[in-house]
This record gives sequence, structure tokens and C-alpha cells, in this order.
Amino acid sequence: MQKHKCGWCIGDSLYESYHDTEWGVPLHDDQLLFEFLVLETFQAGLSWITILRKRENFRMAFDNFDYKIIANYNEAKREELLQNAGIIRNKLKVNSAIVNAQKFIEIQKEFGSFDTYIWSFVNNTPIKNSRNNHKDCPATTEISDKISKDLKKRGFKFVGSTVMYAFMQATGMVNDHIVSCFRYGEECYNLTPKAKSPASPKPGII
Repeated sequence: MQKHKCGWCIGDSLYESYHDTEWGVPLHDDQLLFEFLVLETFQAGLSWITILRKRENFRMAFDNFDYKIIANYNEAKREELLQNAGIIRNKLKVNSAIVNAQKFIEIQKEFGSFDTYIWSFVNNTPIKNSRNNHKDCPATTEISDKISKDLKKRGFKFVGSTVMYAFMQATGMVNDHIVSCFRYGEECYNLTPKAKSPASPKPGII
């Protein structure tokens, strides 16, 4: 018997696999949270499936999303990335990844971890919505507005409210699976705030 899923993923095997195993699982690992942040900033203005299909290319190009390495990229590395046809060759977005890595480290120093900082916006507990259609999901919320505003104040780039709400959905800060989706009530949404994430989850958004 075929499982009922959110409508946005149906029809593409890569999309469906991502939905079934990764989207919306609460994450608390800083390395993974940074990976989400990078890919979603590159997704701004594009479809997520475009980024999803290039995910492994991004992983190789950006040193497995090691923010400590990315924060120290020099001009030669910037140019190398801009010549890499396997990723999105946008100068502003490439530069934003470097700046955001630097600011990410600053947040770690202030709060102990990026996880502590970002999950504080939802009181360390996933928001569980009750939507009947994926089209009912908003593009932004008051919380994503607040996160966006604070990150921008700290110097982050390409972190508008739409990007940050998608980040919240992808990292499990909010459960936006529709109520009839087989993923909606699964155990992964009952994880405690500091529970271990599943092995090698990959970032993404709708």
C-alpha cells in the first residue's frame, strides 16, 4: 500500500526520498545546520530541486561544508568556486557563504553553539502545525521574521525571512508535513531538543 505524502515531493524520486527520510527531522549538529544554511542561501530565487540535484557538487566544492575552512577562503578559492559549473556560480552567494561561515563562528563563541542560538527562537521545541494541504504553508512567519532580522543584524547575508522559514522546516524547527502524510506523526518529531540526528541527513527546503 502506497504511503500518503506531502504533495510538493510527488513525482520525482529524488524529491520523494528527501521528503521521506530527511525533511523536517530536528537537527542539533552545528555542521549540519551550517550545511542547511549554505544550501538554502544558494536556493534563494531558485527551486529547491535545483539545489538538491547539485547537493553533492556543493559538498565537494565547499570542503564538506566545514565552516572553519570556509571562513578562511581566499580570493583564489572564490574564483575557483565561480568557475565551478557544478554549483550555482553567483558571486554574491559565494561571498555570502564565506561571510556567513565567519559570522557562524562568532555565534558559536557567544552562545556555545549555533544550535543553542537558533533553537532558542522556538524554545527548544519543534512547532507542530496541522495543515491539510502543503499549499497552506506560509512563506514566512513572525518567528522567521525575527530570526532573519537578528541574523542580518549580526552580518549574515541572504538570510531573508523566506529563506529562514524554509530553514526551519528543513531542520525540524517546525513540522509542516500535512496531517495525512505518513511522516507527520512519526517518532522523529518527538525527539528531545538535544537528541541525536539521524545518520548523514542532507539539507534542503521545499
